[in-house]
Amino acid sequence: MNVREATPADAAAVNAVHLDSVDGLGPAAYDEKQVAAWGTSAGPDDYPVDAGDTRFVVAEVDGEVQGFGELAFDPGEYLEPPADAEVKAVYVHPSVARRGVGSALLAELEDAARENDTETLGLYASKNAVSFYEACGYDRVAERAHEFGGEVPGTVVEMRKRL
Repeated sequence: MNVREATPADAAAVNAVHLDSVDGLGPAAYDEKQVAAWGTSAGPDDYPVDAGDTRFVVAEVDGEVQGFGELAFDPGEYLEPPADAEVKAVYVHPSVARRGVGSALLAELEDAARENDTETLGLYASKNAVSFYEACGYDRVAERAHEFGGEVPGTVVEMRKRL
């Protein structure tokens, strides 16, 4: 496995991983309507692979992009309590789930946060990812209402970690 900075050329592969991850792993925690709405909320042009205020990485397994992660150095104001930075995404293809890909992506994002003198990370986790983040040292803050695809209600879990 190789974790590296994403490039604009990775956008289509990142989008495919995102959709496959939602379709393959999302039903463990969400109903069919929520999963369908979640899976339509992004397109290849929606990933900030070359934005200066984020760290966007991909994980390659056997030369193919099988996961991605995004860290925002300017966290969303919706995090309560506020955090210094925000893990916006860690997604893996279902075929590599529970094989260390997500952990490697998250470790890379956390390292980038430390290099930026970040003390606390916040995130919104899908319910099916809560145990992953807990195993990586994140604490639950609260359940939050969320609209998948901007219109289908659901619940996510706000989490936090002190680095």
